[in-house]
Amino acid sequence: MSKPAIKSHFDLSGGNLALDFVNTVSNRPTAEPIERLINYNRLVFFGLESKLYPHDMTDRLYIKAGQAPGVAKTALQRAIQFREDLFAIFSAVVEHRAIPGNALAQLTFMLQEAAAHGRLVHNGRRFAWKWLGMTDDLESLLWPIARAAADLLLSDEIQHLRMCASDDCAWLFLDKTKNQRRRWCDMKTCGNRVKARRHYQRVKAK
Repeated sequence: MSKPAIKSHFDLSGGNLALDFVNTVSNRPTAEPIERLINYNRLVFFGLESKLYPHDMTDRLYIKAGQAPGVAKTALQRAIQFREDLFAIFSAVVEHRAIPGNALAQLTFMLQEAAAHGRLVHNGRRFAWKWLGMTDDLESLLWPIARAAADLLLSDEIQHLRMCASDDCAWLFLDKTKNQRRRWCDMKTCGNRVKARRHYQRVKAK
């Protein structure tokens, strides 16, 4: 499995690592969603862009995945399923629905798995969470994502969780604007597209 020479395929504007991961599929509510994690290399590339993996670590993961393509395929499938579990949880929060028990159980399981690979370390005057053995496990990307998801759910920031108002988007983000009235994942894309659509419908109705 060769190292991909690709430009960015991810928008990291969710305001939280777990939300950025959930947003790796576009047009989710439509009949033709766009999958960004099309192979294991893309999953690793997401880790690189999210600053979870340094370049030398991604190189080792690409090599390891190339040596065990079946394991890499399983890791990708598990990552996508975990992403959907997170979406089920966060979308339920946004829409004030009951949290799906199976999805929450999967997050709990992933947190338990992540805890076995994490250590609290002290550097200078600061404490930090350090992940061990990330190059030894092709699913290691999911450990910090699970922790980020749990941290968000347990924090006051969960009150600022929003879903893009575009009917064909469903991306999630934290609304950090002063007036708390952000509606779109990106005004330049979804916002302008919806406004243009409404304008067209008004003109057509005249």
